[in-house]
Amino acid sequence: MRIRATVAAVSGALALSALAAPAAQASGDAASRADIAKVREAAHAASSDKAAFSARAATYDEPYALNVTFSNFKIAKAIKVGTSNRVTTKVTYTLTHGADVDVTALGFLTDPFLYKGSFAAPQNVLIGDDFGHCKATSATKATCSGTIDIRPKDGELLNADAGTWKAGAWAIAFNGEDLDSDDLDMAEVGYAEKGGLGTTKVQRYSKLTVNASPEPVKKGKTLTVTGKLTRANWETNKYAGYTKQPVKLQFKKKGTSTYTTLKTITTDAKGNLKTTVKASVDGYYRYSFAGNTPTPAVNSAGDFIDVK
Repeated sequence: MRIRATVAAVSGALALSALAAPAAQASGDAASRADIAKVREAAHAASSDKAAFSARAATYDEPYALNVTFSNFKIAKAIKVGTSNRVTTKVTYTLTHGADVDVTALGFLTDPFLYKGSFAAPQNVLIGDDFGHCKATSATKATCSGTIDIRPKDGELLNADAGTWKAGAWAIAFNGEDLDSDDLDMAEVGYAEKGGLGTTKVQRYSKLTVNASPEPVKKGKTLTVTGKLTRANWETNKYAGYTKQPVKLQFKKKGTSTYTTLKTITTDAKGNLKTTVKASVDGYYRYSFAGNTPTPAVNSAGDFIDVK
């Protein structure tokens, strides 16, 4: 079972712990997220004692600096997350490496991740269910892909996490070391990581409804248009009203394809919308929310009104 990542600042670098479930093979054994966390923490501990850990570690409890860099990181501009369903987002990036690094080796692993806040002290981290995969494109370059998998029902997100996240990636070369051994020689393990490779928005999925009445209505009579703007609450796993938000009431005449904005109103303390207009011709009424950084834009379905 995959559990939520807990994060900590270790010597000014990113560290992951409590990462469950085997996800790939290394040196003939299953490499778990806990194995990865062990290497990361050792690397960060080493970097606290010197400006940067050396190409080959000086002691047996430090991984060496793997000759790997990351670039061309691509991810969706926004990830919309509801209250229950898993959301999977594909990530691609270029991995450039030295001649001594074999990205096809069984013990080579890499993965993208997202982090909220600073790289030194992240508030939260999101990862994928499985490690990334790389395909060599030259002797020193590979195209890599992975996923970010988010399960809101498992408590991976707090409402305050909505907004802009930064992206990073790491790579590890176990070089034949036995992960199940108590005598794992960390000095034979290579490690590299990089933050600030890109950004994306992790947003609270939004919903918007509309209802115009009465139906049908006589020309010139008053129509009352109600609706509600809600968004995912990741802490209760329910949708809740989004308060004090500007929402446009729009109209599309029957037989046309374009909506025109009639007015802008504001949601009340429960996310409700209510306004009135004069009926003129047959057509569709809808509400439209432009969205913001933590919440995506959304349009309601059009409600057709027959004007007599």
